[in-house]
Amino acid sequence: MKRNPTLLAALCSAALSLPVLAAGNAERGQQLSMQGDGSGAPCMACHGMNGEGNAAGAFPVIAGQDEGYIFRSLQAYQNGTRVNPVMSMNVDNFKEQDLRDLAAHFARLPAPAPAPTTASAEQLALGKRLAEMGQWDDYLPPCASCHGPANQGVDENFPGIAGQHASYTKQQLQAWQQGQRKSDPVQLMENIAKRLSNEQIDAVAAYLASQPAAQQ
Repeated sequence: MKRNPTLLAALCSAALSLPVLAAGNAERGQQLSMQGDGSGAPCMACHGMNGEGNAAGAFPVIAGQDEGYIFRSLQAYQNGTRVNPVMSMNVDNFKEQDLRDLAAHFARLPAPAPAPTTASAEQLALGKRLAEMGQWDDYLPPCASCHGPANQGVDENFPGIAGQHASYTKQQLQAWQQGQRKSDPVQLMENIAKRLSNEQIDAVAAYLASQPAAQQ
């Protein structure tokens, strides 16, 4: 068994050394989420009134996500380290304080309950094994080793991924595989995603979608 928990711990520690971000104004963020940045669609058009997202469109759940993580993600769309033409167009006119306020608003919303799964028992079992135990012979650590107990998140560096739409999780793992996400400073996720097969991506995405997100 080819485990290297020391290396994984070092990489996680490197990511944890990133600066802590200031809080925003949630009430102002709610207003901004409904009116948009003046040139694009408002947040609610894709992510829903309560940040519940849309599985069919691969629009993620953002309600209840870590405030610092939401803020950094929005910044990444602005500066191009995360590539998504729709998101970039819809946030390009927001100022830094606007992004902080939006992050504060969505972070305080309750995460929705997981939708009923259509995945098979076999697929869920594979996803659970990858998410909770990993596959060390293939240098695949468990998701929970960084994303915390039950994959409900740790902080802005390791967000909650339990309860996230499978379509979005799959989309993001593929983006890391293809080098389209550059917001991970130590490329931990990129290196892991490139070792996953399509079957493993589908399985772990389905399993995580079936699990409850952390509640504020």
